[in-house]
Amino acid sequence: MGKYIIRRIFDLLPTIFVVAVIVFIITRMIPGDPAAVMLGPQASVEDIEALREELGLNAPLYTQFLQYISNLATGDFGVSLTYNEPIVHLILDRFPNTLVLAVSALIIAFMIGVPAGIISASKQNSLLDYSVMLISLIGVSMPIFWLGVMLVLYFSVNLGWFPATGMGTLEDGFIPYIKHLILPSITLATIPMATFARITRSSMLEVISQDYIKTARSKGLSEFWVICKHAFKNALTPLLTVLGMQISMMLGGAVLTETIFSWPGMGRLIVDAIDKRDFVVVQGTVLFIAVIFVLVNLLVDIMYKVVNPRVNYTAGKGGAK
Repeated sequence: MGKYIIRRIFDLLPTIFVVAVIVFIITRMIPGDPAAVMLGPQASVEDIEALREELGLNAPLYTQFLQYISNLATGDFGVSLTYNEPIVHLILDRFPNTLVLAVSALIIAFMIGVPAGIISASKQNSLLDYSVMLISLIGVSMPIFWLGVMLVLYFSVNLGWFPATGMGTLEDGFIPYIKHLILPSITLATIPMATFARITRSSMLEVISQDYIKTARSKGLSEFWVICKHAFKNALTPLLTVLGMQISMMLGGAVLTETIFSWPGMGRLIVDAIDKRDFVVVQGTVLFIAVIFVLVNLLVDIMYKVVNPRVNYTAGKGGAK
């Protein structure tokens, strides 16, 4: 197990390098001159060229890339062109806000999606089963940006129950803080919620048909006990894999959600950086999210091993067997 984890960690390095290369290329393809955006439309050509020289934008791309990679090797993500602040500071300032939103959405998705999938599987081919699957299909297909706008329009503008934008603070009180969190969390949780319901139902149906479930029922155990203790425990493995993927996808989905609700997280930071042509911020934040993504996948592999101790992990070629 220990050798497998070490090998997987080393396997992550090429992935992160490829992401860094792709992000570098894409950010250089963004239309617009960062120097011209920073100085404004009234700036002269001489001023723009002087700022480009100061920022190193006049250097050849391969020189910029080598400098970028060498900085990453030392943990230096660069300095923002617009904020004039190290990218690490910006990330550390915004990431907790994104984490709060993602964890809240994950809790909502898990607490609703998993029970819905269990109930749907236990009532297979019933009206309740069809209803849950129909709602799940709608949830997976529903665009985040549309849902967010509709929630704001109905619950904020029409009813006035929740704030439309912004993030509250605990200093303002716990209730106002939660009110700011509800609509963004529901928006971000919709797709994972539907995914959890569908995966849980599929996994539960496969487990319920096994002989040991029939044996448990023949012993006179209640259906609730059979489903919750025996069936769900063994249906948990596919859900763990999906859980890791959804955590990573929430960080990406937060870009739209945070933009709609003006949530001061990493997603909003990326959007603002793109508008200002601050490619250094875009590179740093996207790369940071990629690192989180691969680390979450590694954690899911470890959890899978804990749940399935019979799986044999080897350090040689071929991985898990």
